Amino acid sequence: MFAERTGYIIWVSDVKAARNLEKYGTVHYISRRMHYVVMYVNSERAEETIKNIRRLAFVKRIERSYRNEIKTEYSSNGPDKAKFYNL
Repeated sequence: MFAERTGYIIWVSDVKAARNLEKYGTVHYISRRMHYVVMYVNSERAEETIKNIRRLAFVKRIERSYRNEIKTEYSSNGPDKAKFYNL
């Protein structure tokens, strides 16, 4: 139903020119102070899209987001410390 997406943090030198990144994927956030853009692209076409983005003159550096690889299911196998504190 939904396409698998990959997040990227793109460091730019010109924030106004960073608006042009919307044609490559979904721009989630643009930081004017720190000069970076958070955007999502389709995972199937991520390699070729990032290759095209690297060619742009205002792009300094591109980092991939590892948010979808972080474990979000937690288990409490350890002892419950609340039992030891009697108030």
